Amino acid sequence: MTRTTAQPTSPRRTKTPPTTQPRLGLVGWLRWTWRQLTSMRTALMLLMLLAVAAVPGSIWPQRSVDPPRVAEYLRENPTTGQWLDRFGFFDVYSSPWFAAIYLLLMVSLVGCILPRAAQHWKAMRSQPPRAPRNLTRLEAHARAELAAEPEQVLEAARTVLRRRRLRIRPVEEGRELELASEGGFLRETGNLVFHISLLAVIVSVAVGHLWGWRAEVILPEGESFTSQAARYDTLQAGPWVDENTIEPFSLRIDRLDVEFETEAGGTQFGAPRRFDATVTTTESPGAPEQQQLLGVNNPLHFGSTSVFLLGNGYATVTTITDGSGSSLGTFTTPFLPQDDNYGSTGAIKVTAADPQLGFYGAFLPTLRFDEEFGPVSDFPGLVEPGLVLGVWEGTLFPGGVPQSVYTLDTAQMEQVTTADGDLSRLLVRPGESIALPGDRGTFSFDEVVRWGGLAVRHDPGRIPVLISSIVLLGALITMLTVRRRRIFVRVTHPGEDHAEPDARHTRLIVAGLAKGSDPNLQGYLDDLLEQITAAAQTKDDA
Repeated sequence: MTRTTAQPTSPRRTKTPPTTQPRLGLVGWLRWTWRQLTSMRTALMLLMLLAVAAVPGSIWPQRSVDPPRVAEYLRENPTTGQWLDRFGFFDVYSSPWFAAIYLLLMVSLVGCILPRAAQHWKAMRSQPPRAPRNLTRLEAHARAELAAEPEQVLEAARTVLRRRRLRIRPVEEGRELELASEGGFLRETGNLVFHISLLAVIVSVAVGHLWGWRAEVILPEGESFTSQAARYDTLQAGPWVDENTIEPFSLRIDRLDVEFETEAGGTQFGAPRRFDATVTTTESPGAPEQQQLLGVNNPLHFGSTSVFLLGNGYATVTTITDGSGSSLGTFTTPFLPQDDNYGSTGAIKVTAADPQLGFYGAFLPTLRFDEEFGPVSDFPGLVEPGLVLGVWEGTLFPGGVPQSVYTLDTAQMEQVTTADGDLSRLLVRPGESIALPGDRGTFSFDEVVRWGGLAVRHDPGRIPVLISSIVLLGALITMLTVRRRRIFVRVTHPGEDHAEPDARHTRLIVAGLAKGSDPNLQGYLDDLLEQITAAAQTKDDA
């Protein structure tokens, strides 16, 4: 007999094919890119990036706001300025990269809103889910035993849930003694409205930037101004603004009333107490004139254009003649206040002279000579006004570069000297005339008038921004206060093993689930249980 021993067989080796990831085609990559772009995380990152991208606009001067400062920066920093200009740092809000971030943010928000709105609409139309089998396993629940019929308790629960504006699932066969409900859809609605309002704010700001414009003009008393692009001192127009469509209203400052605190020794000495302008306006050519009051918090409105009174100061009226006595012109020149006492600087530019003349210095409404600081002003009111000026001659506008009305570019000018070789300085008071050095003519200080600084703004997105911001705030409050909850109620039949055969005992269980964090859920269920108990007992007594 042969004994055979089973030899161990080695396990059969099988070759497993390597797992390979499916390659994404063009459509797959486009879908992936769209999902990344329309995620809420991307929208928040783009919103933060937009805020960071706006920072250079407050660091470097912008061409749309102050072209002379941009030109000055480029002259003083030729290398750095050239590179900054290439990347659009002097036109931040009109640069392609800023517009790209803006458009991506809008696309991201739209891509976030549309799918969520569809899901929310579907959720609102669907029925609440059925109650789980074991309600006591939910994160919050409450129970009680009532001396009432189950049908009465269930009807009381239905009444209380409807009073709480919860949507109740229709009763199904086999589940006659339970209720499933949910509510708080207003929370998600508020969330969607919040994002829609945020998108509306962004779009409205873009509309205001593209079709809006803002301008400034200094208008002395007694002078009229017509709203035209060429008449403004500065004009910042949007990329899509047609300057020929600017509303042609007219305005004249009849009287500018400014009062200062005159109580000497007080901390408020010299502080302005009144700042109003009486103006005559015409809304359109041929329209009747109207006299109105323009104040700091009382702007004027011409259609969709608003006029604000932002500042005030003094303007000097001077007459300058040449060496032969011929008039070179009468100039109403605004001086810009530099301190609380309205010590102001300004420049009078005489282009008709040959060579051209420039007067630069200070106007002091209450002139006093200080041993350390020289001529200063002690009070902002017109008590002892005077002009202190230096005289320059040469080319006023070198290279034709525009410059501020308050400054004098002396790059191609020389200061005039007296016969003794000293630098010329003029001290003139209202009503006085003084001869210019070297038989260059005379300088007459005729009078002092006030000027008002007007800011004119046309912003078609202003009202939409206001409305969208109010809606956004209301949606945010709703989103933070309303809770999304699902509430389940179940009752059981009376027990049959009680000592008294007619005893009625019904067990009531109330449980709930919350979407997100809800620390008040248990308190909400306890309160709900009390109301159901009270309603069931009331019906039982009836």
